[in-house]
Amino acid sequence: MNKKIGFDSQFYLKEQKEAIYRRLQLFPEKLYLEFGGKIINDFHAARVLPGYDPNIKIKLLQELRDSIDIILCIYAGDIERRKMRADFGITYDADTLKLIDELGEYGLKVTAVVITRYQEQASARVFKNKLERQGIRVYTHSYTRGYPTDVEVIVSDEGYGANSFIETTRPLVIVSGPGPGSGKLATCLSQLYHEHKRGIKAGYAKFETFPIWDLPLKHPVNVAYEAATADLGDFNMVDPFHLEAYNQRAINYNRDVEAFPLLKRILSRIAGDGFIYKSPTDMGVNVVSRGIVDDEVVQEAARQEIIRRYFRYQCEYVLGFTELSTLERAELLMKELNLKPEDRAVVPLARQAAVEAKEKGKGHNGIYVGAALELRDGRMVKGYNSPLLHAASSAVLNALKLLAGIPEHIHLLSPATLSQAAYLKQNIFGGKALSLDLTEVLTCLALTAPASPATQLAMDKLKELRGCEMHLTHMPTPGDETGLRRLGINLTSDPAFASRNLFPG
Repeated sequence: MNKKIGFDSQFYLKEQKEAIYRRLQLFPEKLYLEFGGKIINDFHAARVLPGYDPNIKIKLLQELRDSIDIILCIYAGDIERRKMRADFGITYDADTLKLIDELGEYGLKVTAVVITRYQEQASARVFKNKLERQGIRVYTHSYTRGYPTDVEVIVSDEGYGANSFIETTRPLVIVSGPGPGSGKLATCLSQLYHEHKRGIKAGYAKFETFPIWDLPLKHPVNVAYEAATADLGDFNMVDPFHLEAYNQRAINYNRDVEAFPLLKRILSRIAGDGFIYKSPTDMGVNVVSRGIVDDEVVQEAARQEIIRRYFRYQCEYVLGFTELSTLERAELLMKELNLKPEDRAVVPLARQAAVEAKEKGKGHNGIYVGAALELRDGRMVKGYNSPLLHAASSAVLNALKLLAGIPEHIHLLSPATLSQAAYLKQNIFGGKALSLDLTEVLTCLALTAPASPATQLAMDKLKELRGCEMHLTHMPTPGDETGLRRLGINLTSDPAFASRNLFPG
């Protein structure tokens, strides 16, 4: 039996497409749609809405393909400081290149890339050159003069008018980019200014999956969004403008609500009578709540995501990547829903495994790491670290045996194979540790599978690990983290180091 489904992606796709076309009817000449979140591989949405297709947005764009141009924005400062996408382990500029490639694979061509707040930063200039030499149109927009206080300057040839106009040919322009702060809104407003100067009555709308405006403020799905953005300081709130205009409670997040009075002034100056929105919620077109078919399933999935985020912030705090305020915010959200770390089923089992490892002397160099992995049918396996295997490697091998019906005493990797891999790692590559991480173990599995029917059978079960849950009692090494990410396993870990070394390599 697999995990319960709480969301109908196909019905949502139909409803969302119709909602966007209805908004386009209000601005038939040109509609700029700010497209937030991840276009491809939206795993946060898939985790909190079981049944949500993580690539539903790309399928939506495919359905709209005859009507759309696509503009991607990236903030020059993110390129310069090599800001990382934690979910993919790559920089924002690399993520932009990846997105262009992936859109192309789905038959969608990017019209242009905009580097926002550009000031001739060296890395941003190299990125610009790289794209242009691959035949991609690149525009650069500098800081907007007068922003945010002087609307007369902002909406003038010195403000938005100083930016180059991006030529588009289709009625619906999708404006997206990696992460928050990429300059999507500023690009939309700049384009609106130029369009209206040309006599085109262009409009603006916003597409964001979270928070879900027509769910309660403290619905776990909306709280999970707050947990996901705790490092940004975002929080959900009742939209006061929507409440005043329609006497209806709608949920938005603080930055949109705070920015609305200024945005209203800017858009009113650009569009005149064409500005039709009475609240920031009015601007949105998302109808994601219509896809929820089992609210209890969705609520529990969202609670689990909140716990995952809590563990992630604990580890990031220990590593120096985030501030204490972020961790405290995550703890507060846990308390709001009466959640404990142990409410994640794999956590107590992993900690029990670490205790057992110590009792049985199964650790390595005085460190005892426990791992627990929950399969999609609810069955669970444990793993320990040893002189030849990391705990994550052990747990994955045990899970593959269970899925393939292979008895525990049969080795998927022979001791001789593990010893040779360890010899290569230490004596040829100069590594300090013999123990194999998950990426190394998966490579060994692939190489030995042709000569071992049992190993091949286990390899065939690897895809069934996607979406499974794992917890480690110590933070993963880079090789474990990469392997788990590629398998699609949802990992959490306690904020402890698996080695006494400061450098994980």
